[in-house]
Amino acid sequence: MANAILDFKAASQRLKHVVKHTPLEYNAGLSEKYECELYLKREDLQIVRSYKLRGAFNMISQLTEEELSRGVVCASAGNHAQGVAFSCNKLNIRGVIFMPEITPKQKVKQTEMFGNGHVEIVLVGDTFDDCLLEALAYTQAHKMTFIPPFDNYSIIEGQGTVGVEIMEDLPGIEVVIMPIGGGGLAAGAGSYIKEQNPDIYLIGVEPEGAPSMLKAFEHGGPVSLPEINRFVDGAAVKTVGKLTYELCREVLDEMLLVAEGKVCTTILQLYNEDAIVVEPAGALSVAVLDACKDKIKGKKVICVISGGNNDIARMQEIKEKSLLYEGLKHYFIVRFPQRPSALKLFVNSVLGPHDDITRFEFIKKTEKESGPALVGIELKSADDYPSLIERMQTHKFEVIELNRDQTLFEFLV
Repeated sequence: MANAILDFKAASQRLKHVVKHTPLEYNAGLSEKYECELYLKREDLQIVRSYKLRGAFNMISQLTEEELSRGVVCASAGNHAQGVAFSCNKLNIRGVIFMPEITPKQKVKQTEMFGNGHVEIVLVGDTFDDCLLEALAYTQAHKMTFIPPFDNYSIIEGQGTVGVEIMEDLPGIEVVIMPIGGGGLAAGAGSYIKEQNPDIYLIGVEPEGAPSMLKAFEHGGPVSLPEINRFVDGAAVKTVGKLTYELCREVLDEMLLVAEGKVCTTILQLYNEDAIVVEPAGALSVAVLDACKDKIKGKKVICVISGGNNDIARMQEIKEKSLLYEGLKHYFIVRFPQRPSALKLFVNSVLGPHDDITRFEFIKKTEKESGPALVGIELKSADDYPSLIERMQTHKFEVIELNRDQTLFEFLV
């Protein structure tokens, strides 16, 4: 049924004067590291800095004149919103865009810019799923047309044009790795690629904290996750679509998860080594390479960089999460021995030559007496950690390792 409905070539014609045919770039560093021929599909260079414009414009441009006159509504964590806003401006129609309150300010401002006076933005709820309910109610009350972020054939068809471009630019590919939030990109691009060559190995990637498609695979259909980690905001979806699940189940060969900390490390590496600015969801396909290095060795591989809408204000948080994941930053509650020069002893004898204190504050006990201290230490190498702990024990410092206690960590750090 889906194959009869999805016409990716027709979608490409609709979009050819609207979206950018993004480059497929060979990456020498990643190719050498993973012993393969690796290319990046640079959707971060799209007009709205993500692939989402493809699906949004493909659907909106096919609405009737009457539907267009009433306007459109969408719910989005950011990138779909920008695609809808751009489409509203391009087609000179009204749009109302619902976004979670936690959406980075950069994405909100970008949405306003692309809408160019044609859209109204409503910030509501803590997650995409929260604002979706509000958006659907508003759509019904005002008799407008809802533009879903992923679970619609026209949206899937538009996202599938990423696959059309891939096959046009490098038909000899053997592995394609795609990020998954709601599943529109993987469902669309995956369907077209498999249609052209069933032997191409397709891998879908989700963040560990929001494994909605993987859980759908395990349960035989979409399920709503009770809790998700919202850090990888472009892929933090509690429930994948019914249509996207069915297509992904049909075309994906493997589903993998990536730790949020690993995503942060990858964001920093892509920036420092290749001058590529990616958002967390955009880094998923590269972040997962360590987990599938044996499968891609010697192959022609494409990683889809889905978006580059990263707020610069988040970079300190990204660096922190990367250091924690790599074992280079550790937090402790330290109870200093009740003797003179204990702090001096800690600095001179407990810290290693390359260890650095990045945070130090006493946890107040009484007005006259200090309690233990919260201490953050950054290491040059994760291998230095055991010897640091050993020196603390040797010099009789009582410590609680906060990295190993998530509850205390979140409360104190």
